[in-house]
Amino acid sequence: MGGVHGVCYGVVANNLPPRSEVVQLYKSKGIGAMRIYYPDQEALAALRGSGIAVTIDVGDSGAVANLANNPSAAADWVRNNVQAYWPDVIIRYIAVGNELVGGDMGLILPAMQNVYNALVSAGLSNSIKVSTAVKMDVVTDTFPPSHGVFRPDLQGFMVPIAQFLANTMAPLLVNVYPYFAYRGNPRDISLNYATFRPGTTVRDDGNGLTYTNLFNAMVDAVYAALEKAGTPAVRIVVSESGWPSAGGFAATVDNARNHNQGVIDNVKNGTPKRPGQLETYVFAMFNENQKPGDETERHFGLFNPDKTPVYTITFPN
Repeated sequence: MGGVHGVCYGVVANNLPPRSEVVQLYKSKGIGAMRIYYPDQEALAALRGSGIAVTIDVGDSGAVANLANNPSAAADWVRNNVQAYWPDVIIRYIAVGNELVGGDMGLILPAMQNVYNALVSAGLSNSIKVSTAVKMDVVTDTFPPSHGVFRPDLQGFMVPIAQFLANTMAPLLVNVYPYFAYRGNPRDISLNYATFRPGTTVRDDGNGLTYTNLFNAMVDAVYAALEKAGTPAVRIVVSESGWPSAGGFAATVDNARNHNQGVIDNVKNGTPKRPGQLETYVFAMFNENQKPGDETERHFGLFNPDKTPVYTITFPN
């Protein structure tokens, strides 16, 4: 399957280039897939005929609630944001919610079902898969990876979601950030292990596998949780992974380059538990100057807003 090298196109900034130039930048760098965080009509129009595979988020929790409560809203959504562009735009996944928590998690499955049913009616359910993007913290006991299991308080949400994904042959989208794991526990996690540098090897006696980087260990912990949920056939797509190049703890150009190049190079190998290709989306295309929160949040980009690279990164053709 082509287009396994993706980059997330966030737009929380007031100085980014026009959508059409962004699409050209993706093409010129050999980036085969894009994730957008809402049905951005201007971006979708610019993507026509580009050959870039797209993941479209439906939007915030309010958008998810609307889709969960109204099958007709889901049909409208698919008509306006999918059928209006298909097949000129290769839409691969629809992400129903990004890192939803608490009571909002109860909206995910009904919204996914309504969007899926709308795709079935449109004759597109085999081509386009419906999923949701979850944070790594939906899984607990992640070390060693074979111990991974969905959090007890979230099993009532995550197990039915996993069963839906298994039934519709869709992947689980997971945002995997070794950076935050390392920042939260630098005593026990080595920087080299978190940034794909050599020097650390972790053996998992539970599955007999050996890990040389934290990214693969995190992904395989989610695979272990999917197995325990009775859905071993569900594959994982890493819907975000990145490392900031400035603004705070361990946020350097060197660390960001090593991590992100490692993530990109890892696509062709997969993980110890699931060798083969691993579809992965690096976060993010640009530094976004209006992102809220910690200063590092504004420094996850591979490129500056003027399209110059923050550091050198190579996408294999």
